Amino acid sequence: MIKKKILISIIVFSTLLSSISVYLYQMFYSPNFLINQKDKFLIIEDNMNFNDVRNKLIQDTILNDVLSFSVLSKAMKYNQNIKSGAYKIKSNMSNYSLIKMLRSGNQTPINISFNYARKIEDLAKIIAKDLKITSDEFMEFINNKKNDLYGFNKMNIMAMFLSDTYEVYWNISIESLFNKMHSEYTKFWNEERINKSNELKMSKIDISILASIVASETIKIDEANIIAGVYINRLKKNMHLQADPTLVYAANDFSIKRVLNKHKKIASPYNTYINKGLPPGPIKLTTKEYIDAVLNYEKHKYIYFCAKDDFSGYHVFAIKLSQHNRNAKKFQKALNNRKIYR
Repeated sequence: MIKKKILISIIVFSTLLSSISVYLYQMFYSPNFLINQKDKFLIIEDNMNFNDVRNKLIQDTILNDVLSFSVLSKAMKYNQNIKSGAYKIKSNMSNYSLIKMLRSGNQTPINISFNYARKIEDLAKIIAKDLKITSDEFMEFINNKKNDLYGFNKMNIMAMFLSDTYEVYWNISIESLFNKMHSEYTKFWNEERINKSNELKMSKIDISILASIVASETIKIDEANIIAGVYINRLKKNMHLQADPTLVYAANDFSIKRVLNKHKKIASPYNTYINKGLPPGPIKLTTKEYIDAVLNYEKHKYIYFCAKDDFSGYHVFAIKLSQHNRNAKKFQKALNNRKIYR
């Protein structure tokens, strides 16, 4: 009888030990986060405690077994080592893997992309949308560093931000962000591009400003170098650029589809009908392909160009003003036919 009781005890103990071992293994290594194929970021703000992190995982319906995550977090002392940041939670991730990553502060870089902005304030909002920094902090940095802004000023600083996708940490500091953007800008302006800029006798900033005008004139990259050539011809002849997109910018009304004579009278440094040379800054976010279109502009004798009356997005070019006036008249008639009056 005693032997039977001992045997039963051994069996019960073995069963319990086996169950505990299985649970401990599951607690450590079994998948515990409900991610449907696509990875998800967990954003941990400053001053968040363990309960805040756990509740966020619960609210986002990511955490499957709350108890096992809580127990192991305390065992691994993660509840005493909360670090802010953005952490990618992968599908089938275990408690141990996530807690280890969170406790070490091993963030996953995130991608920020920007390809369109009219003004630096707009760009600030786009960039800050996915980062810890705010658009106000972005603009405050520019205002505070106005005398030491990487060789730029508030009016032309947008030229430093080249349209692309960049990998950064969510809680990157505002200064580190600007340093990175300047580093990327410096990489882009390699020796070949600098030499072409020097041949044009234009600064890198001037090239970017002209590129922003060309990009505002046409969405057809295959004719961008021709339009760039027109503006370079005008600059060489000391003519007014007379770029309609600069009037739209000066008017601060980007709904304008038809530039009128009243717009040519706007008092603004961006009015290239009144002021000779380039405006003081880009009139939209500078893109790499349009910068290259300016640097590789087509050499020709055209002085004028006008949108085609078929609204294809392409332009017709002219050497003489008389021919340009005929082209412009056709386009104005097409606008009237479509009842586009402003």
